Amino acid sequence: MTGSRILTILVLLAALGAVSACGRKAPLDTPYQAAIDARKEAERANEPVPPEPQPPVKDKPFILDPLL
Repeated sequence: MTGSRILTILVLLAALGAVSACGRKAPLDTPYQAAIDARKEAERANEPVPPEPQPPVKDKPFILDPLL
């Protein structure tokens, strides 16, 4: 193996390691749920409470949805 090939492999392994450590191992929060959590946390900390979030509206079907 040449030096450039070893260097390329090491760079790819380092990039793979960096990317694999990203992310959160939990379900994602919806914006509505995040706003509710922010209100609860502000109430506990005796800070100004953000406005109450509007519940999400029902999602209308889109013509291309069956393709997904």
